[in-house]
This record gives sequence, C-alpha cells and structure tokens, in this order.
Amino acid sequence: MRCGVCGREAPVLSSALGVCPTCVRERFEEARPLIEAAHTRIREERGLPPLVPSGPGPSCEGCGNACRIPEGGLGYCGLVRNEGGRLVRRLGTAERGLVSWYLDPLPTNCVPAEFCAGSGGAGYPRWCRTPRGDLGYFNLAVFLGSCTFHCLFCQNFTFHSMLSRGGPVAGPEELAGEADEGVGCTCYFGGDPSSQMPFVLSSARALRRRAEEEGRLLRICLETNLNQHPRDLEEVARICLESGGGIKADLKCWSEEGLYALSGVRTRVPYRNFERLSRLHRERPEVPFLRASTLLVPGYVDEEEVRALASFIADLDPTIPYVLLAFHPTYWMSDLPHTRRREAERYLEICREEGLTKVRIGNPWLLR
Repeated sequence: MRCGVCGREAPVLSSALGVCPTCVRERFEEARPLIEAAHTRIREERGLPPLVPSGPGPSCEGCGNACRIPEGGLGYCGLVRNEGGRLVRRLGTAERGLVSWYLDPLPTNCVPAEFCAGSGGAGYPRWCRTPRGDLGYFNLAVFLGSCTFHCLFCQNFTFHSMLSRGGPVAGPEELAGEADEGVGCTCYFGGDPSSQMPFVLSSARALRRRAEEEGRLLRICLETNLNQHPRDLEEVARICLESGGGIKADLKCWSEEGLYALSGVRTRVPYRNFERLSRLHRERPEVPFLRASTLLVPGYVDEEEVRALASFIADLDPTIPYVLLAFHPTYWMSDLPHTRRREAERYLEICREEGLTKVRIGNPWLLR
C-alpha cells in the first residue's frame, strides 16, 4: 500500500489507517485527518462518539479523557450520557457493572505471571500458598465490557458486543460471591477497568472485605491502560497493594501521535499515573506491585517507541517488570504481520541497555 500522506509504498502499513508509521510521527498534522477518519468510520458503526467529545457541555471526570459531552450525547466510553444538562452513567456505577467473569486455573498465562505471587510464587509465604504460587487455586478473571480507548489492534474487542447489548450486568456483592475459598486472586481487565471505576472500586472493596472476614488470602489486580482519574486510581492501587496484588499498565507507545493513531485518544494521563504508581512500587519489593507491558505492533511500535518507554520506566524504578508482547493480526489491523523474532529480541536488548532488570518477551510462540 501507499501512504496517504507521503505517497510512498511502506513495508508495513495498516490499511485501516492508511498512514505509514513515519508520517504518523513526523507529519502528524497532515496525517491527522486520515487517522480521525479511520476511527470515526469504525466507531460510528457502533453508535459511539467518533472522537473524544469536546463540548459544549459538562465535563465528565470518570476517566482521563475528561469528555465534554453535548446535550443528548455520549461519552467516549459509551456509558455516560448528557440528559438535560446532567451527566448520567447508565452502567459501570457502584451498583451495576457491565461485566462478565470466568475462573482461570492458577498458574495462569497472565502477562506478569513470572513476577506475581499467584503464578510465580513471589512473596511466599505471606502472599501465596506455596513457593510455586497458588497451585490448585483459581483466578477470578473479571472482564469489563467497555473501554476509554479505541485501539485498532484490540486483542479483546468482544467487549463491543457487551456494550451494544447492555449486558451482562452484575452488582458488586454478586461478583464478590464468586470468589470463594478456591479463588486465590481476582484480576480486572477488559475492555478496560478505567471505563467503570465506580464498579471496580465497589466490587474490589466487597471482595477484600469478604476475604478478610473469612480469614482468606485474596490478591486483587488490574490490567489497565491507566487512563483513570488519579483519585480513583489511588484508592484501587492501595487495595491491590495491601492484598498482595498489583497493577499491570498497558503502555501502548510513548509518542502522543502514535497513541492517537493507534487508540484514537491523545493523552499523557496514563504516563502521569504510572509515575504516581511507581512510588507505591517501592513499598512492597518482594512482590512487584507495578508491572508494565507493550504490544509490539509492527511498524507503529518500533525501536524508537520501545527505547523511550524503557527509559521512562527505568528512570522511575529499574526493578519494575516490563513485558514485551508479540502482535498477532486481529481486529482492524488484521493485515499487519506478526512481530518478527529478530525485532523482539532487539527490543529486549534495548530495554536492558536502558537499565531495566526484569524484562522478557511475554508470548514468544507468536513470533515469526
């Protein structure tokens, strides 16, 4: 394909975007109309705002997008509407979450498994039941059916069907009741927890309270893009820390331009939140509290992006685990190739050059 900006054929170019990785960063203002057209076309088909609403209207503080939602309009997450000048959240409230769940045997294949207590045995005996983790127990995997980003490479895009159906729906106590004595940990993911933080907080409190009343160990974790309001993130981070769990940050890329192209959102909130969480990371060194990962989207998440992210993390704390994930073609970037093995290995070396001490490739079986 030829790039819609520079006109040159690119070795790697997403047909959904129509812009080569170089022009995304170096000729962003020219590329921007094509980027926005791509996200608009896809999101309007789903009845969602094509771009982060910018008013006129009241500002929503539900996440880092800070949507200014016009009368009758929706927030970017699809859950908050302006009704007569008042913002109303239909789901993702403290009482009702747009959520599903399943039990996953421990040890799981979660991204930071090597560094966590339940799957890797870190922090035994305080934070897990055996030196090899909670063998024979389960992870309660909690899937949130909405998101604050629109990633063209989304690996869990089935959340869109939940959002369009408006279900399934559950309350915090119902979810807490699923974490019986056979459950060693709970992990919120999605979609993304950042889009339903009132429910995440109320259900996490219920899970924690029930486990404490019964004298059971129950770790609580989040996998998130970190696009939360800092107030909500601070509370859930403390719950995760004190339970022996942690937060895995899905850092898409470093450049604002790249993030906008890939996710439809241009923000630095996740990186400021990551800095805040790095201070908590030092409080519990035996089980790394803060973890990070990046999906190696061919062409768009390249050496420049990986080096910048690795440097950012290492400057905060070089012991923060960082996992590089191989890309496989899916959603609107199904025409891109798998991540090449030689590139992933080079990026791994770059992370070590930048000073990170706990870095690995999370799913090497996908490499080509």
